[in-house]
Amino acid sequence: MGIVRTALAVTGWTTLGSTAGFLLWTRKSHIVDVPPTDYIFNHTLYSRYNPNNAPVTQDLCVRRVPLANIRPELLEKEGKLVEAFSAGLWGGLGYAYQRRFLEKKYRADPVTADHLWDKEQLKASTYEVGTKITDHFEVVAKSPESIIVRCGDSPRNKDVRESDGLFEMQAEIKKDEGVAEFGLKSVFYNGLAQPDNEGKPPAPPMSAWIQWLHAQYDKVLMETAISNCTR
Repeated sequence: MGIVRTALAVTGWTTLGSTAGFLLWTRKSHIVDVPPTDYIFNHTLYSRYNPNNAPVTQDLCVRRVPLANIRPELLEKEGKLVEAFSAGLWGGLGYAYQRRFLEKKYRADPVTADHLWDKEQLKASTYEVGTKITDHFEVVAKSPESIIVRCGDSPRNKDVRESDGLFEMQAEIKKDEGVAEFGLKSVFYNGLAQPDNEGKPPAPPMSAWIQWLHAQYDKVLMETAISNCTR
């Protein structure tokens, strides 16, 4: 997960995480654990890509927005809100450095010609299954309230891999409560990891410090994604 560390360090999010401005900007986003009962741990994709059930590094960033603040056209048709949320995340400022970093490394390869690279492409996409994003993410599942991408390595690597994970973007309209609830769920793992000869399980893929940094990055991505959904 070195890309997370690099993106945070170079863009300055590591410093912003302790500033008043950053805390004020992201104050409405909350980081919680993904419960062991969450459906993603029973998902076919999770079983396929983490066959040894290796330990995970996980977090869930949650943000609620009054429906009165959501662009009305996104509430008219099922699925439009999560598409706009995803488009705002990938095409927004929060992902801009990571996008440029990956672009410099991999866009010149003709094999990645069908990937989404430009901000305009990322803002316009509806993120159907099979969509590839900057040679690092691929949409592997989509529903009216959720888009899941596989992450951690190039989509060109279809096998079980050492650096892997599932990243879910959620947007649920809760009319009874008058809010839209947005979520960014991350579950990272080493798909090749196995217990040692004594049966001791492998370590999670991220240290506590990198996990904390990733949570701050989640908050940045959340704010820039929501800005594409509000009026």
